[in-house]
Amino acid sequence: MTGADRLVEELAHRLVTEHSPATTPTAEFLGARFDAGLAWVHFPRGLGGLGVEPGAQGIADAIVEVAGGPDPFDLNPMGYGMAAPTVLAHGGPELPERLFRPLYVCEEIWCQLFSEPGAGSDLAGLATRAVRDGDGWRVSGQKVWTSKAHEARWALLLARTDPDVPKHRGLTYFVLDMRDPGVEVRPLRQLTGDAEFNEVWLRDAFLDDAWRLGDVGDGWRVAMTTLMNERNAIGGGSMARGSGSIGDALALWHEQPDPGLRDRMVSLFARADALRLTTMRHAVERGDAPAGPLGSLGKLAWAELNQAVYDLCVDLLGMTGTHHPGYGGGPDLHDTVTWKLLRSRANTVEGGTAEVLRGVLAERVLGLPGDIRTDKDRPWREVPRG
Repeated sequence: MTGADRLVEELAHRLVTEHSPATTPTAEFLGARFDAGLAWVHFPRGLGGLGVEPGAQGIADAIVEVAGGPDPFDLNPMGYGMAAPTVLAHGGPELPERLFRPLYVCEEIWCQLFSEPGAGSDLAGLATRAVRDGDGWRVSGQKVWTSKAHEARWALLLARTDPDVPKHRGLTYFVLDMRDPGVEVRPLRQLTGDAEFNEVWLRDAFLDDAWRLGDVGDGWRVAMTTLMNERNAIGGGSMARGSGSIGDALALWHEQPDPGLRDRMVSLFARADALRLTTMRHAVERGDAPAGPLGSLGKLAWAELNQAVYDLCVDLLGMTGTHHPGYGGGPDLHDTVTWKLLRSRANTVEGGTAEVLRGVLAERVLGLPGDIRTDKDRPWREVPRG
C-alpha cells in the first residue's frame, strides 16, 4: 500500500466515524466527503480531491459503501462521472470553483445534451446550432434521451458552430443553464413505466462565452473527455465484493436456492468479481493519465453482466418473476427485481451502445482497421441526413 493509499484509507475511516451515514443527512455527508478530498481523490485540493493517483479512489469508495454511505454517481451521474472531469480538463479556474461543490452534494443536478433524433451513434452528425450573439451564443435544436433533464440545473451541451467544415471539426462544447427560458423539457416514458429521460427543445437559448469548454470548433475533442469518463464511471462498478447487481442475485439465492441454477450463479459471481478486480487494476495502471478507450471494456462488460444477472434473478423468483407490480409507480418500485430487469435492458444502449463500444475497442485498443467512412472529409452541410 502506497502512502497515498494509506492517507485515503485514514481519511475515509475518519469520515464515516465522524459523519455516520446512518445519522448524517445525505447532503451533509457528501459535503464532508468533498471537504475531506475524497470526492475525486485525483482532483486538486480544494476541489474535492487530494492530488493523488486515481487508483486510490476505490479505497475511499469501498469504505464509504460498507458503512452505508450515499453514492454520488447514483444521485448525480452526469455531474459526478462526466461533468466534473470535463470541466476540470477544459474549463478555466473559475468554473470548477463555482460548480464542483454544489454538483457533488447534489444541490445542482446535471444532464448531458448530446444525442439527437438524427445523431445517436453518429454523434458527430448532430444538427443543433450555436450562433454567435455578442459576447455569447444563441442555441437552437432538439436533443433526446436526456437523463435527468427534468431535474437538472446545468447541461453539458455539444452544438454545431460551423456547418461548412467536416462534421467532427465544426462542433463546440458548452455548459448550458437549464433554467434559460429557451429550454423546454418533455418527458419520455420508458419500458419500466418511469420517465427518467427526456427530449429537450432549445429555442434561441442564450449562454455566455465564458461557459464554453475548449476552443471554438474543438468540441469533439472535449466530448471525447466526457465519453471516456462516462464509460469509466458506468463500468467502474462497486469496489465491495458481492455488491451491486450480483448482490441482489446472492440475496435471492440465499432465500430460495435452486440447484438447477447453481452453475449460472457461480459463473456470474466469477464474472462480477473478475470485473471488480479488473477495474481496480485498470485504475492503478492508469495512474494520473486521463480516462481512455480501455474504459469502454469495463462499461461493455458491466452492461452485459448486469442483464445476465437480472435474467437469473427473475428465474430464481419462478412464477413471481413474471409479474411486474405496476408502471409509473415511481421510486418505490426501483428496489424490485422485475423493475431492475426491465431497466437493465437500457444498459447496452446508454453511455455508448454495445456495438459502438466493440468498435472502439477494436480500433483504439486492439489496433484493428477502422470502418470505411465516406463522409469523413466532406463539409457537414453536404452530408445527407436521415
